[in-house]
Amino acid sequence: MQYNSTTRIDHFFLTGFPGLSAQYYGPVSLLLLIVFLAIAIGNIFILVLVYRERSLHKPTYLIFCHLALSDLAFGTVTLPKIISKYWFDDSAVEFNTCFVQMFFVHFLSAAHSCILMVMALDRFVAICSPLRYSAFTNNVASCLCGVSWFLAASWMVNIVMNAYDLIYCNANIIAQCYCDRYSITRLACDNTELIKVLSFAGAMIFLLIPLAFIIFSYFAIFFVVMRISNQEGRRRAVSTCTPQLLITLLYYTPRCFVYLSSFLGFSLSLPIRVVVVMLYSLLPAAINPLIYCFKTKDIKECLSKRIKMRKIHVGLGPR
Repeated sequence: MQYNSTTRIDHFFLTGFPGLSAQYYGPVSLLLLIVFLAIAIGNIFILVLVYRERSLHKPTYLIFCHLALSDLAFGTVTLPKIISKYWFDDSAVEFNTCFVQMFFVHFLSAAHSCILMVMALDRFVAICSPLRYSAFTNNVASCLCGVSWFLAASWMVNIVMNAYDLIYCNANIIAQCYCDRYSITRLACDNTELIKVLSFAGAMIFLLIPLAFIIFSYFAIFFVVMRISNQEGRRRAVSTCTPQLLITLLYYTPRCFVYLSSFLGFSLSLPIRVVVVMLYSLLPAAINPLIYCFKTKDIKECLSKRIKMRKIHVGLGPR
Protein backbone atom coordinates (compact mmCIF):
# COMPACT_ATOMS: atom_id res chain seq x y z
CA MET A 1 0.00 0.00 0.00
CA GLN A 2 1.29 3.45 -0.89
CA TYR A 3 0.93 6.48 1.36
CA ASN A 4 1.32 10.19 0.82
CA SER A 5 2.90 12.70 3.18
CA THR A 6 -0.43 13.41 4.92
CA THR A 7 -1.26 9.77 5.62
CA ARG A 8 -0.36 8.24 8.95
CA ILE A 9 0.90 4.67 8.85
CA ASP A 10 -0.72 2.65 11.64
CA HIS A 11 0.74 -0.74 10.78
CA PHE A 12 3.63 -2.36 9.02
CA PHE A 13 3.32 -5.74 7.32
CA LEU A 14 6.06 -8.38 7.40
CA THR A 15 6.67 -10.32 4.19
CA GLY A 16 8.67 -13.01 6.00
CA PHE A 17 10.54 -15.11 3.44
CA PRO A 18 9.86 -13.45 0.05
CA GLY A 19 8.45 -15.75 -2.60
CA LEU A 20 7.57 -18.57 -0.20
CA SER A 21 4.62 -20.56 -1.52
CA ALA A 22 1.54 -20.82 0.72
CA GLN A 23 1.81 -24.61 0.74
CA TYR A 24 5.01 -24.31 2.79
CA TYR A 25 3.57 -21.97 5.43
CA GLY A 26 2.70 -24.85 7.78
CA PRO A 27 6.11 -26.60 7.64
CA VAL A 28 7.97 -23.28 7.94
CA SER A 29 5.94 -22.18 10.97
CA LEU A 30 6.52 -25.60 12.56
CA LEU A 31 10.27 -25.35 11.90
CA LEU A 32 10.39 -21.86 13.41
CA LEU A 33 8.44 -23.10 16.43
CA ILE A 34 10.97 -25.91 16.94
CA VAL A 35 13.81 -23.38 16.71
CA PHE A 36 12.06 -21.14 19.24
CA LEU A 37 11.54 -24.04 21.66
CA ALA A 38 15.19 -25.08 21.24
CA ILE A 39 16.34 -21.54 22.03
CA ALA A 40 13.98 -21.19 25.01
CA ILE A 41 14.59 -24.62 26.57
CA GLY A 42 18.35 -24.66 25.95
CA ASN A 43 19.10 -21.19 27.28
CA ILE A 44 16.72 -21.43 30.25
CA PHE A 45 18.40 -24.73 31.13
CA ILE A 46 21.83 -23.02 31.16
CA LEU A 47 20.55 -20.15 33.30
CA VAL A 48 18.93 -22.49 35.85
CA LEU A 49 21.93 -24.86 35.92
CA VAL A 50 24.45 -22.09 36.63
CA TYR A 51 22.13 -20.52 39.19
CA ARG A 52 21.65 -23.78 41.12
CA GLU A 53 25.21 -25.15 40.94
CA ARG A 54 27.52 -23.26 43.27
CA SER A 55 30.55 -24.85 41.59
CA LEU A 56 29.64 -22.90 38.45
CA HIS A 57 29.51 -19.52 40.19
CA LYS A 58 32.63 -18.33 38.37
CA PRO A 59 33.24 -15.41 35.97
CA THR A 60 33.27 -17.63 32.86
CA TYR A 61 29.85 -19.11 33.60
CA LEU A 62 28.33 -15.80 34.64
CA ILE A 63 29.35 -14.50 31.21
CA PHE A 64 27.74 -17.59 29.65
CA CYS A 65 24.54 -16.64 31.51
CA HIS A 66 24.56 -13.15 30.02
CA LEU A 67 25.01 -14.64 26.55
CA ALA A 68 22.20 -17.14 27.20
CA LEU A 69 19.93 -14.32 28.39
CA SER A 70 20.71 -12.36 25.23
CA ASP A 71 19.96 -15.37 23.00
CA LEU A 72 16.74 -16.15 24.87
CA ALA A 73 15.54 -12.54 24.64
CA PHE A 74 16.34 -12.30 20.92
CA GLY A 75 14.39 -15.45 20.09
CA THR A 76 11.46 -14.28 22.23
CA VAL A 77 11.40 -10.84 20.57
CA THR A 78 11.61 -12.04 16.96
CA LEU A 79 10.15 -15.52 16.52
CA PRO A 80 6.56 -15.43 17.93
CA LYS A 81 5.44 -12.81 15.38
CA ILE A 82 6.89 -14.54 12.31
CA ILE A 83 5.46 -17.88 13.54
CA SER A 84 2.08 -16.14 13.88
CA LYS A 85 2.38 -14.85 10.32
CA TYR A 86 2.79 -18.30 8.82
CA TRP A 87 0.50 -20.12 11.26
CA PHE A 88 -2.41 -17.65 11.47
CA ASP A 89 -1.70 -15.43 8.42
CA ASP A 90 -1.12 -12.51 10.78
CA SER A 91 1.59 -10.31 9.26
CA ALA A 92 0.50 -6.93 10.65
CA VAL A 93 2.70 -5.20 13.22
CA GLU A 94 1.41 -2.08 14.96
CA PHE A 95 3.50 1.03 14.24
CA ASN A 96 4.86 1.55 17.76
CA THR A 97 5.35 -2.18 18.31
CA CYS A 98 7.56 -2.34 15.24
CA PHE A 99 9.91 0.27 16.69
CA VAL A 100 9.99 -1.54 20.03
CA GLN A 101 11.00 -4.72 18.20
CA MET A 102 13.57 -2.77 16.20
CA PHE A 103 15.10 -1.48 19.44
CA PHE A 104 15.42 -4.93 20.99
CA VAL A 105 16.75 -6.56 17.81
CA HIS A 106 19.69 -4.17 17.54
CA PHE A 107 20.15 -3.64 21.27
CA LEU A 108 20.46 -7.38 21.93
CA SER A 109 22.81 -7.84 18.99
CA ALA A 110 25.08 -5.01 20.15
CA ALA A 111 25.05 -6.20 23.77
CA HIS A 112 25.84 -9.76 22.67
CA SER A 113 28.86 -8.54 20.72
CA CYS A 114 30.18 -6.61 23.73
CA ILE A 115 29.64 -9.57 26.04
CA LEU A 116 31.66 -11.73 23.63
CA MET A 117 34.45 -9.20 24.10
CA VAL A 118 34.16 -9.60 27.89
CA MET A 119 34.35 -13.37 27.39
CA ALA A 120 37.53 -12.97 25.33
CA LEU A 121 38.98 -10.73 28.07
CA ASP A 122 38.21 -13.44 30.63
CA ARG A 123 40.20 -16.04 28.65
CA PHE A 124 42.96 -13.53 27.84
CA VAL A 125 43.61 -12.75 31.52
CA ALA A 126 43.24 -16.41 32.59
CA ILE A 127 45.84 -17.70 30.11
CA CYS A 128 48.13 -14.76 29.36
CA SER A 129 48.28 -13.38 32.92
CA PRO A 130 47.12 -16.17 35.26
CA LEU A 131 48.57 -14.53 38.39
CA ARG A 132 46.20 -11.60 37.89
CA TYR A 133 43.14 -13.74 37.16
CA SER A 134 42.16 -13.77 40.84
CA ALA A 135 41.31 -10.07 40.38
CA PHE A 136 38.81 -11.00 37.65
CA THR A 137 36.06 -11.80 40.13
CA ASN A 138 32.36 -12.51 39.66
CA ASN A 139 31.64 -8.87 40.50
CA VAL A 140 34.08 -7.64 37.86
CA ALA A 141 32.58 -9.96 35.21
CA SER A 142 29.03 -8.89 36.14
CA CYS A 143 29.95 -5.19 36.04
CA LEU A 144 31.57 -5.52 32.62
CA CYS A 145 28.54 -7.37 31.26
CA GLY A 146 26.26 -4.76 32.85
CA VAL A 147 28.21 -1.99 31.12
CA SER A 148 27.77 -3.89 27.83
CA TRP A 149 23.98 -3.94 28.27
CA PHE A 150 23.89 -0.27 29.29
CA LEU A 151 26.04 1.05 26.42
CA ALA A 152 24.09 -0.94 23.82
CA ALA A 153 20.75 0.26 25.20
CA SER A 154 21.86 3.91 25.35
CA TRP A 155 23.04 3.88 21.75
CA MET A 156 19.93 2.17 20.41
CA VAL A 157 17.54 4.53 22.20
CA ASN A 158 19.14 7.37 20.27
CA ILE A 159 18.83 5.59 16.90
CA VAL A 160 15.25 4.43 17.51
CA MET A 161 14.06 7.89 18.59
CA ASN A 162 15.58 9.46 15.47
CA ALA A 163 13.97 6.78 13.30
CA TYR A 164 10.62 7.17 15.08
CA ASP A 165 10.53 10.92 14.34
CA LEU A 166 10.81 10.37 10.58
CA ILE A 167 7.79 10.79 8.30
CA TYR A 168 6.70 7.47 6.77
CA CYS A 169 4.72 7.85 3.58
CA ASN A 170 6.06 5.10 1.33
CA ALA A 171 4.89 1.48 1.21
CA ASN A 172 4.45 -0.07 4.64
CA ILE A 173 5.73 -3.50 3.61
CA ILE A 174 8.80 -4.72 5.52
CA ALA A 175 10.74 -7.26 3.48
CA GLN A 176 12.07 -9.14 6.50
CA CYS A 177 10.95 -11.56 9.23
CA TYR A 178 11.12 -8.86 11.90
CA CYS A 179 11.38 -5.08 12.17
CA ASP A 180 14.96 -3.89 11.81
CA ARG A 181 16.52 -0.48 11.28
CA TYR A 182 17.26 -0.86 7.57
CA SER A 183 13.84 -2.28 6.64
CA ILE A 184 11.97 0.46 8.51
CA THR A 185 13.97 3.56 7.63
CA ARG A 186 14.05 2.74 3.91
CA LEU A 187 10.28 3.38 3.96
CA ALA A 188 10.70 6.94 5.26
CA CYS A 189 10.15 10.04 3.12
CA ASP A 190 12.55 12.14 5.22
CA ASN A 191 16.29 12.42 4.85
CA THR A 192 17.73 9.37 6.60
CA GLU A 193 21.42 10.35 6.40
CA LEU A 194 21.64 11.00 10.15
CA ILE A 195 20.24 7.54 10.90
CA LYS A 196 22.71 5.98 8.47
CA VAL A 197 25.64 7.80 10.09
CA LEU A 198 24.52 6.80 13.60
CA SER A 199 24.00 3.20 12.50
CA PHE A 200 27.41 3.07 10.82
CA ALA A 201 29.06 4.49 13.94
CA GLY A 202 27.18 1.94 16.04
CA ALA A 203 28.40 -0.89 13.78
CA MET A 204 31.98 0.32 14.22
CA ILE A 205 31.64 0.57 18.00
CA PHE A 206 29.61 -2.54 18.74
CA LEU A 207 30.81 -4.87 16.00
CA LEU A 208 34.30 -4.01 14.79
CA ILE A 209 35.86 -2.86 18.08
CA PRO A 210 34.81 -6.02 19.95
CA LEU A 211 35.84 -8.14 16.96
CA ALA A 212 39.27 -6.45 16.79
CA PHE A 213 39.82 -7.04 20.51
CA ILE A 214 38.65 -10.67 20.25
CA ILE A 215 41.04 -11.34 17.35
CA PHE A 216 43.92 -9.71 19.25
CA SER A 217 43.18 -11.62 22.46
CA TYR A 218 42.95 -15.03 20.79
CA PHE A 219 46.15 -14.43 18.83
CA ALA A 220 47.88 -13.54 22.11
CA ILE A 221 46.41 -16.68 23.71
CA PHE A 222 47.62 -18.78 20.77
CA PHE A 223 51.22 -17.56 21.13
CA VAL A 224 51.18 -18.12 24.90
CA VAL A 225 49.80 -21.63 24.48
CA MET A 226 52.41 -22.47 21.85
CA ARG A 227 55.13 -21.58 24.38
CA ILE A 228 53.81 -24.07 26.94
CA SER A 229 56.28 -26.96 26.92
CA ASN A 230 54.00 -29.40 28.74
CA GLN A 231 51.69 -31.02 26.19
CA GLU A 232 49.01 -31.74 28.80
CA GLY A 233 49.09 -28.11 29.96
CA ARG A 234 48.80 -26.96 26.35
CA ARG A 235 45.83 -29.26 25.77
CA ARG A 236 44.09 -27.98 28.92
CA ALA A 237 44.62 -24.35 27.90
CA VAL A 238 43.19 -25.00 24.44
CA SER A 239 40.18 -26.88 25.84
CA THR A 240 39.26 -23.94 28.10
CA CYS A 241 39.11 -21.65 25.05
CA THR A 242 37.28 -24.01 22.69
CA PRO A 243 33.68 -23.16 23.75
CA GLN A 244 34.34 -19.42 23.67
CA LEU A 245 35.99 -19.66 20.25
CA LEU A 246 33.14 -21.71 18.77
CA ILE A 247 30.52 -19.30 20.13
CA THR A 248 32.45 -16.31 18.76
CA LEU A 249 32.89 -17.89 15.32
CA LEU A 250 29.18 -18.75 15.14
CA TYR A 251 28.30 -15.12 15.85
CA TYR A 252 30.81 -13.23 13.74
CA THR A 253 31.57 -15.42 10.70
CA PRO A 254 28.20 -15.09 8.87
CA ARG A 255 27.94 -11.39 9.74
CA CYS A 256 31.41 -10.71 8.35
CA PHE A 257 30.49 -12.72 5.24
CA VAL A 258 27.39 -10.57 4.61
CA TYR A 259 29.26 -7.29 5.21
CA LEU A 260 32.24 -8.32 3.08
CA SER A 261 29.96 -9.49 0.27
CA SER A 262 28.25 -6.11 0.26
CA PHE A 263 31.59 -4.25 0.47
CA LEU A 264 33.06 -6.24 -2.44
CA GLY A 265 30.00 -5.68 -4.60
CA PHE A 266 28.47 -9.16 -4.36
CA SER A 267 24.81 -8.42 -3.84
CA LEU A 268 22.63 -11.17 -2.42
CA SER A 269 19.09 -11.53 -3.72
CA LEU A 270 16.41 -10.50 -1.25
CA PRO A 271 15.13 -14.05 -0.48
CA ILE A 272 18.67 -15.33 0.11
CA ARG A 273 19.54 -12.30 2.23
CA VAL A 274 16.49 -12.81 4.46
CA VAL A 275 17.33 -16.50 4.93
CA VAL A 276 20.99 -15.70 5.72
CA VAL A 277 20.00 -13.03 8.24
CA MET A 278 17.59 -15.42 9.97
CA LEU A 279 20.23 -18.17 10.05
CA TYR A 280 22.96 -16.04 11.61
CA SER A 281 20.47 -14.42 14.00
CA LEU A 282 18.86 -17.59 15.34
CA LEU A 283 21.12 -20.58 14.70
CA PRO A 284 23.80 -19.55 17.24
CA ALA A 285 21.10 -18.96 19.87
CA ALA A 286 19.89 -22.54 19.40
CA ILE A 287 23.36 -24.14 19.21
CA ASN A 288 25.16 -22.23 21.98
CA PRO A 289 23.57 -24.22 24.86
CA LEU A 290 24.88 -27.43 23.27
CA ILE A 291 28.37 -25.91 23.12
CA TYR A 292 28.14 -24.89 26.78
CA CYS A 293 27.09 -28.43 27.77
CA PHE A 294 29.35 -30.59 25.59
CA LYS A 295 32.46 -28.42 25.22
CA THR A 296 32.81 -27.04 28.76
CA LYS A 297 34.53 -29.36 31.25
CA ASP A 298 32.90 -28.07 34.45
CA ILE A 299 29.38 -28.16 33.01
CA LYS A 300 29.92 -31.66 31.61
CA GLU A 301 31.14 -32.88 35.00
CA CYS A 302 28.23 -31.20 36.74
CA LEU A 303 25.69 -32.82 34.40
CA SER A 304 27.41 -36.20 34.68
CA LYS A 305 27.29 -35.98 38.49
CA ARG A 306 23.60 -35.10 38.44
CA ILE A 307 22.79 -37.99 36.10
CA LYS A 308 24.70 -40.44 38.33
CA MET A 309 22.94 -39.13 41.45
CA ARG A 310 19.56 -39.53 39.76
CA LYS A 311 20.39 -43.13 38.81
CA ILE A 312 21.41 -43.86 42.41
CA HIS A 313 18.15 -42.39 43.74
CA VAL A 314 16.13 -44.40 41.23
CA GLY A 315 18.06 -47.55 42.18
CA LEU A 316 17.45 -46.97 45.90
CA GLY A 317 13.78 -46.18 45.42
CA PRO A 318 10.90 -48.28 46.78
CA ARG A 319 10.74 -51.83 45.53
